[in-house]
Amino acid sequence: MKYLLLLLVLAWLFHKFGSRKQHVTRQAPPAPPKEIVACAHCGLHLPHDEALPGRGGLFCSPAHRTAFEARHG
Repeated sequence: MKYLLLLLVLAWLFHKFGSRKQHVTRQAPPAPPKEIVACAHCGLHLPHDEALPGRGGLFCSPAHRTAFEARHG
């Protein structure tokens, strides 16, 4: 009797955990890497879409753009 009970428990455990198929989840493809640029004033690296354009290059902030343009005329 104890072997039958053990067999039933093992069969149940195998059914519950052993035969579970791997579920493949579909994920969105990873985003392409962003282009990184350096601030023309301080050299800070930042994503291109966050950089501010100005005369002489791209900048990390309006203050750096103003300072660079004042210094380089």
